[in-house]
Amino acid sequence: MRTIGLLGGMSWESSAEYYRILNQGVRDRLGPTASARCVLWSFNFAEIEDLQHRGDWDGLTTRMVDAAQRLEACGADLLLICTNTMHRMAPAVEAAVRVPLLHIADPTAERIKAAGFRKVGLLGTAFTMEHAFYKGRLAERYGLDVIVPGRDDRATVHRIIYKELVTGKVIPESRAAYRAIMARLVEDGAEAIILGCTEIMLLVQATGSPVPLFDTTALHAEAAIEIALAG
Repeated sequence: MRTIGLLGGMSWESSAEYYRILNQGVRDRLGPTASARCVLWSFNFAEIEDLQHRGDWDGLTTRMVDAAQRLEACGADLLLICTNTMHRMAPAVEAAVRVPLLHIADPTAERIKAAGFRKVGLLGTAFTMEHAFYKGRLAERYGLDVIVPGRDDRATVHRIIYKELVTGKVIPESRAAYRAIMARLVEDGAEAIILGCTEIMLLVQATGSPVPLFDTTALHAEAAIEIALAG
């Protein structure tokens, strides 16, 4: 079994889901006492959030590269950045280590393509929804037509992530707000919706969506299991 290196703590709520999915997945494949071989670097998310909202992406890149190199030194054979937003610095991380980085957008896009969808809605932080590093990869590598909510809806999605979900708060009114936003994406032509923030799955489930949902957290972790067990 290969060792999975997790760049986590962004937030720890979603990192805990990664740990659960990885270990349950390995147990399901190898037997009741089996678990994933992994190492975790967990950031203090308060520091990361501050740098994100100040726009200090260079400072964030320095921290991500340092953490990735530490995981590699600890024996990681494969790296996962356990957040969509911080894939903005995925190229810098890849260039700084010798082990492969599994990009969160790739298993998601592959599953969407296999399901036959082309036009997809994207929910995530404002950084993920508005910057090109994520939507561009989906479009250029996989030919997906990615649409995002309108300005006010993007602000609502972002606020709920940072004010509620990263602190573990799941509020019914926020679930209703997300469902309304998702319905508007469907009205705009979305055939499916990407849960492009690793905390959104805490709030939104498939039963509340008029179209299929693609949970990046689960798809990312499941893809890592396949690679780790491939030897």
